[in-house]
Amino acid sequence: MNLALYIRHDKLWQDERYLWLENALKAHPEQFSTYRLDPDGELREDTDWVLSIGGDGTFLSAATKVGEREIPILGINLGRIGFLSENSPKDAIEKLLAGAYSIEERSLLKVEAPGVDISWPYALNEVGVLRKGAAVLGVDVKVDGVKLPTYWADGLLVATSSGSTAYSLSVGGPIVMPQAKVWILSPVAPHNLNMRPLVIPDGSSLQLSFCAREDSLRLSLDNRYYLLDAGAKIQVSKAPFMLKRVRLDGSNFFGALTDKLHWGDDLRNSKDN
Repeated sequence: MNLALYIRHDKLWQDERYLWLENALKAHPEQFSTYRLDPDGELREDTDWVLSIGGDGTFLSAATKVGEREIPILGINLGRIGFLSENSPKDAIEKLLAGAYSIEERSLLKVEAPGVDISWPYALNEVGVLRKGAAVLGVDVKVDGVKLPTYWADGLLVATSSGSTAYSLSVGGPIVMPQAKVWILSPVAPHNLNMRPLVIPDGSSLQLSFCAREDSLRLSLDNRYYLLDAGAKIQVSKAPFMLKRVRLDGSNFFGALTDKLHWGDDLRNSKDN
C-alpha cells in the first residue's frame, strides 16, 4: 500500500510523534511504502491512501489534494479536537497492521458562484456566506425552488452532517451523526429571534441571494475564503462524488463527543455517584 503522508505545517515534519509514525510505517516495507506530501506537492498517481497528519484543518486541506479521485483519507491527530482526524499515531499503526478498519463515504457540497475563481468548488464541512462589513446581512434562500423567510444575520451556513460538529455547532446548530443524509441551515448571529437552524435533505438544490449594504461579502468553503459580489446568486447542491474516509475499528462518534466536547459532563453522570 502506497501512503502519502500529508502535513500542512512544515514544523510538524520534525515533530517526534510524526517521526515515530513514519518510522513505524517504514518498519513494515512488505505492507507499506510512503512518501511525504506538503500543500505545494503533487499527489502521485499510484497513491492508495492519504494519511492526513495534524488536525481537522489538515484533513480538509487533504481533501482538496485528493479532489475527485476518491482516494481514502485517514486522519491522524496531532492537533486539538479532531473529529475528522481522531486517531492517535499509535492506534493508527496498530489498526493498520491488523487490517482493523473500514472505508466510509461522506457527501460534499458543490458551489456555483458566478464571478468567483474557485479552484475546487466543493466543501466537506460547510459553505458559508458572511457579512464583510458591520451591517447586518439579509440572505434569501430557496430550497428546491421554495423560498424561505429572509435570514437577517451576520451570515448563513449550509453544513453537511460531517460539519455539524464544526462551525455550525459553534453558532447553535444541532449535532448530527455523520451517516445522516442531511444538511443544516444555520444562521450566524441571527437578528430574527424566531429563525432557528433548519435540517433539510442532502439532495436539495439551494439558491442563495443577498441584501447587503456593502458591495461584497465573504464566501467560505470549509477553511477557504473568497470575496463574492453582493448582487450575485449562488447555487449549492450535492457533489457528484463522495469523500472516502478511513474509519479505524473501535472509533465511536458518541465517544468522540464525550472525550472531545465533554458532552454530558455532569456530576450526576460520574461513576462514583
